Amino acid sequence: MCLGIPGRIVEIPDRQAGLATVDISGVRRSVSVALVDEPSAPVEPGDWVLVHVGFALARIDEEQAQETLDLLHRGVELQQELDEIRHGTVA
Repeated sequence: MCLGIPGRIVEIPDRQAGLATVDISGVRRSVSVALVDEPSAPVEPGDWVLVHVGFALARIDEEQAQETLDLLHRGVELQQELDEIRHGTVA
């Protein structure tokens, strides 16, 4: 199973090389946008993409990005609760 994390394109420092700077939950990374940057529809700062192992695999809209981020955050919270139950640290 692959997990794509939503990220917002911040800048495109090297379009020819297919690289963009993407903000993923406050962390900026250099990501290849070669798979989604098309001459007829170039990616631009502000666009949302799904990122997996350094590659933007698909474009998504802001609503899809937010839904996915909410689910990921909810999963982290649930995991923390389970860890607390397992370790007997629940108040």
